[in-house]
Amino acid sequence: MRKQQQYLQLRVEDHSYLTNVLAKGTLNARVARRASALLQLHQGGDLNKIAAALGVVYQTVADWRDKYFEMGLDFLQDKPRPGRPNFIDGIDRAKITSLACSDAPDGYAKWNLRLLADKAVELNLVEQISYSKVREILKKTN
Repeated sequence: MRKQQQYLQLRVEDHSYLTNVLAKGTLNARVARRASALLQLHQGGDLNKIAAALGVVYQTVADWRDKYFEMGLDFLQDKPRPGRPNFIDGIDRAKITSLACSDAPDGYAKWNLRLLADKAVELNLVEQISYSKVREILKKTN
């Protein structure tokens, strides 16, 4: 079994791009870590030392190197991850917010999250909603 090369030779434009982007400091931590690993590999760094310096394991740095060979710099950015789609659109969010701004029901001094969730379902604003989702909606409003 042939041992893979540990270092890599970056293309000139890739090297200058990575250097400029890291100098600006506007990257998120994941992308900055990957870019830094590529530059260190380009300078002849050892996979174990790079992994220790970046707080990752050896295999992670090796995977980054291999992905650079396959995809170029496109691998730096995370791919979109699947997730649960929003079942409450902007109009429904606005209705829940306006409900929270209205007068509280009789017997209550002010709205609480459980009351808002129950009332939103009762008024058919949404089919179902948890009080924690109501909290998220109201937290995002000013």
